[in-house]
Amino acid sequence: MPLSMSPTQPRNERQLVFTSSQAARYVGVSLATVRRWTDAGHIDCYRTPGGQRRFSRAQLDEFIVSMQRTGTAEHTATVEHRDAQVA
Repeated sequence: MPLSMSPTQPRNERQLVFTSSQAARYVGVSLATVRRWTDAGHIDCYRTPGGQRRFSRAQLDEFIVSMQRTGTAEHTATVEHRDAQVA
């Protein structure tokens, strides 16, 4: 009986290593933004012997979670500041 090769998850869910372009699509930003963020140290990556950036899915997921936490904290501080000014 042959083994079924049909994927049960979307490609991005199975993929473990991303190129810069794939990482940009996965995170939802431009390629230039991914390059800036890696150069600034916001996203971890490793480089191939040819100098190309590679990203693990775990690194990208960790970055997304940290951005969501930071964005929520910044939004809360803005709302609290605005409410304090109104009162």
